[in-house]
Amino acid sequence: MSYYLRLFVLFSLALPLAAHADKPRKAPPPLPAAQYASHDTHQQITIAADPGDSKDSAPHTRIDYLAHGFMPIRIIVTNDSSQPLSLDDARILFISADNVTENAATPDDLQRGVFSLKDDVQGKKIPLPGPLPPITHRDKPPDTQIADDDRDFGFKSSTVAPHSTEAGWLYYDIRDLDRDPLKGATIELRKVRWAATNRVLDTFEIRLVPIGSAAPSATNH
Repeated sequence: MSYYLRLFVLFSLALPLAAHADKPRKAPPPLPAAQYASHDTHQQITIAADPGDSKDSAPHTRIDYLAHGFMPIRIIVTNDSSQPLSLDDARILFISADNVTENAATPDDLQRGVFSLKDDVQGKKIPLPGPLPPITHRDKPPDTQIADDDRDFGFKSSTVAPHSTEAGWLYYDIRDLDRDPLKGATIELRKVRWAATNRVLDTFEIRLVPIGSAAPSATNH
């Protein structure tokens, strides 16, 4: 097989793979934070936490994070004040009923938790005609899927403009927690700041309400 024919074969194989690249996905627009069951309000800021603890309530991401032990929780921030709010330094913590504190998973945490080294390294072998050795194809690099999910379902901005709402999905490692990790759990947001003055707001404490529960939301201040 000539050099140019080999290039043509490789190029022809690459075309259908590129055609299956993921298109952007859209998360449903958030409601004002006060309309969610789990929320906390003070200083004209309302922050809600909406767990994706079932197939219907979880985001339609490329990866099923819940099946891999990462609880998706959508954080919704509504700014009813006249000044911008900054989440640049915010710490958004999951605190279980028995006081285990979890930070939101980083992309590296998700990649280690979702993908095994064996799957990542081996990929799929695609045979080529004649004496050519097979090429290795991976359906989608793990970091690309996670980055694409973050682009489509994460926060679009860390600044919440006056009289607006921002939202994004975060993921918390629940693999070592009880079978009902949301029961008695809270989300705490610390170090939320006013963008103009850099002044820190009081901590937001949001008692989580599992989907289908009619329990009241967090305390309003």
